[in-house]
Amino acid sequence: MRIGHGYDVHRLVKGRKLILGGVEIPYAMGLDGHSDADVVVHAIMDALLGAAAAGDIGTLFPDTDPQYKGISSLLLLEYVGKHLLGRGWTVGNIDATIVAQQPKLAPHIPQMVQNIAQTLNIPEDRVNIKATTEEGMGFTGTGDGIAAHAVCMLEQCK
Repeated sequence: MRIGHGYDVHRLVKGRKLILGGVEIPYAMGLDGHSDADVVVHAIMDALLGAAAAGDIGTLFPDTDPQYKGISSLLLLEYVGKHLLGRGWTVGNIDATIVAQQPKLAPHIPQMVQNIAQTLNIPEDRVNIKATTEEGMGFTGTGDGIAAHAVCMLEQCK
Protein backbone atom coordinates (compact mmCIF):
# COMPACT_ATOMS: atom_id res chain seq x y z
CA MET A 1 0.00 0.00 0.00
CA ARG A 2 1.02 3.59 -0.58
CA ILE A 3 -0.25 6.86 0.93
CA GLY A 4 -0.29 10.21 -0.85
CA HIS A 5 -1.08 13.81 0.06
CA GLY A 6 -2.22 16.65 -2.21
CA TYR A 7 -2.88 20.35 -1.75
CA ASP A 8 -4.18 23.00 -4.10
CA VAL A 9 -5.34 26.60 -3.88
CA HIS A 10 -6.85 29.05 -6.36
CA ARG A 11 -7.87 32.69 -6.11
CA LEU A 12 -11.57 33.59 -6.34
CA VAL A 13 -12.36 36.02 -9.18
CA LYS A 14 -15.42 37.46 -10.88
CA GLY A 15 -16.37 36.15 -14.31
CA ARG A 16 -15.56 32.46 -13.70
CA LYS A 17 -17.77 29.52 -12.77
CA LEU A 18 -17.14 27.89 -9.40
CA ILE A 19 -16.46 24.21 -10.05
CA LEU A 20 -15.69 21.90 -7.11
CA GLY A 21 -15.65 18.13 -7.38
CA GLY A 22 -16.99 18.50 -10.91
CA VAL A 23 -20.08 20.34 -9.64
CA GLU A 24 -20.95 23.85 -10.80
CA ILE A 25 -21.88 25.69 -7.62
CA PRO A 26 -23.94 28.87 -7.80
CA TYR A 27 -21.76 31.72 -6.52
CA ALA A 28 -20.81 35.26 -7.54
CA MET A 29 -17.19 34.25 -8.17
CA GLY A 30 -15.22 31.31 -9.47
CA LEU A 31 -11.70 29.99 -9.19
CA ASP A 32 -8.99 31.43 -11.42
CA GLY A 33 -6.82 28.97 -13.26
CA HIS A 34 -5.76 27.52 -16.60
CA SER A 35 -8.21 24.61 -16.42
CA ASP A 36 -11.56 24.79 -14.62
CA ALA A 37 -9.47 25.33 -11.44
CA ASP A 38 -11.30 22.63 -9.47
CA VAL A 39 -9.13 22.70 -6.32
CA VAL A 40 -10.54 19.55 -4.76
CA VAL A 41 -9.98 17.43 -7.87
CA HIS A 42 -6.51 18.95 -8.27
CA ALA A 43 -5.61 18.05 -4.67
CA ILE A 44 -6.94 14.52 -5.20
CA MET A 45 -4.90 14.08 -8.38
CA ASP A 46 -1.73 15.23 -6.62
CA ALA A 47 -2.40 12.83 -3.74
CA LEU A 48 -2.90 9.93 -6.15
CA LEU A 49 0.17 10.78 -8.20
CA GLY A 50 2.26 11.29 -5.08
CA ALA A 51 1.28 7.91 -3.66
CA ALA A 52 2.39 6.26 -6.91
CA ALA A 53 5.61 8.33 -7.04
CA ALA A 54 4.38 9.53 -10.45
CA GLY A 55 5.04 13.26 -10.23
CA ASP A 56 2.32 15.90 -9.98
CA ILE A 57 -0.39 17.52 -12.05
CA GLY A 58 1.85 20.42 -13.07
CA THR A 59 4.21 17.95 -14.73
CA LEU A 60 1.46 15.93 -16.43
CA PHE A 61 -0.78 18.88 -17.37
CA PRO A 62 1.35 22.04 -17.58
CA ASP A 63 -0.54 25.34 -17.47
CA THR A 64 1.53 26.47 -20.45
CA ASP A 65 -0.12 23.87 -22.69
CA PRO A 66 -3.13 25.32 -24.55
CA GLN A 67 -4.87 21.93 -24.77
CA TYR A 68 -5.65 22.17 -21.05
CA LYS A 69 -7.16 25.68 -21.22
CA GLY A 70 -10.58 25.50 -19.57
CA ILE A 71 -10.56 21.68 -19.47
CA SER A 72 -12.69 19.82 -16.96
CA SER A 73 -10.55 18.55 -14.11
CA LEU A 74 -12.63 15.37 -14.13
CA LEU A 75 -11.15 14.58 -17.57
CA LEU A 76 -7.69 15.04 -16.10
CA LEU A 77 -8.64 12.83 -13.14
CA GLU A 78 -9.82 10.13 -15.53
CA TYR A 79 -6.40 10.18 -17.19
CA VAL A 80 -4.66 9.99 -13.79
CA GLY A 81 -6.81 6.99 -12.82
CA LYS A 82 -5.86 5.14 -16.01
CA HIS A 83 -2.22 6.15 -15.54
CA LEU A 84 -2.25 4.61 -12.05
CA LEU A 85 -3.85 1.38 -13.28
CA GLY A 86 -1.15 1.17 -15.94
CA ARG A 87 1.44 1.37 -13.19
CA GLY A 88 -0.28 -1.40 -11.21
CA TRP A 89 -2.18 0.69 -8.63
CA THR A 90 -5.83 0.92 -7.65
CA VAL A 91 -7.45 3.44 -5.32
CA GLY A 92 -8.08 2.14 -1.81
CA ASN A 93 -9.65 5.37 -0.58
CA ILE A 94 -9.61 9.15 -0.88
CA ASP A 95 -10.30 11.69 1.87
CA ALA A 96 -10.44 15.38 0.91
CA THR A 97 -11.16 18.63 2.73
CA ILE A 98 -12.24 21.84 1.01
CA VAL A 99 -11.38 25.04 2.89
CA ALA A 100 -13.78 27.87 1.98
CA GLN A 101 -15.56 30.56 3.96
CA GLN A 102 -18.34 30.77 1.36
CA PRO A 103 -20.42 29.36 -0.26
CA LYS A 104 -21.94 26.60 1.84
CA LEU A 105 -20.82 23.34 0.24
CA ALA A 106 -22.62 20.62 2.22
CA PRO A 107 -25.56 20.33 -0.22
CA HIS A 108 -23.12 19.69 -3.11
CA ILE A 109 -20.85 17.13 -1.49
CA PRO A 110 -22.86 13.98 -2.39
CA GLN A 111 -22.65 14.92 -6.10
CA MET A 112 -18.91 15.62 -5.76
CA VAL A 113 -18.39 12.17 -4.23
CA GLN A 114 -20.43 10.57 -7.01
CA ASN A 115 -18.51 12.42 -9.74
CA ILE A 116 -15.10 11.47 -8.39
CA ALA A 117 -16.03 7.84 -7.74
CA GLN A 118 -17.54 7.45 -11.23
CA THR A 119 -14.56 9.11 -12.87
CA LEU A 120 -12.13 6.76 -11.12
CA ASN A 121 -14.47 3.77 -11.51
CA ILE A 122 -14.46 3.03 -7.77
CA PRO A 123 -17.29 2.62 -5.26
CA GLU A 124 -18.57 5.84 -3.67
CA ASP A 125 -17.75 4.51 -0.19
CA ARG A 126 -14.06 4.90 -1.07
CA VAL A 127 -14.40 8.68 -1.49
CA ASN A 128 -14.96 11.14 1.34
CA ILE A 129 -15.20 14.90 0.93
CA LYS A 130 -15.81 17.43 3.66
CA ALA A 131 -15.75 21.20 3.89
CA THR A 132 -14.66 23.60 6.58
CA THR A 133 -14.11 27.32 7.08
CA GLU A 134 -11.19 29.09 8.70
CA GLU A 135 -13.42 31.28 10.86
CA GLY A 136 -12.61 34.41 8.86
CA MET A 137 -8.83 33.97 9.07
CA GLY A 138 -6.33 33.75 6.22
CA PHE A 139 -6.97 34.02 2.48
CA THR A 140 -9.76 31.44 2.54
CA GLY A 141 -11.39 33.07 5.54
CA THR A 142 -11.44 36.49 3.88
CA GLY A 143 -12.94 35.01 0.69
CA ASP A 144 -9.87 35.63 -1.46
CA GLY A 145 -9.53 31.97 -2.42
CA ILE A 146 -10.41 28.35 -1.82
CA ALA A 147 -8.00 25.57 -0.86
CA ALA A 148 -8.23 21.79 -0.68
CA HIS A 149 -6.23 19.02 0.96
CA ALA A 150 -6.48 15.36 0.02
CA VAL A 151 -4.99 12.10 1.18
CA CYS A 152 -5.33 8.73 -0.45
CA MET A 153 -4.28 5.14 -0.17
CA LEU A 154 -3.29 3.13 -3.20
CA GLU A 155 -3.18 -0.64 -3.31
CA GLN A 156 -1.34 -2.84 -5.78
CA CYS A 157 -3.66 -4.39 -8.35
CA LYS A 158 -4.16 -8.10 -7.83
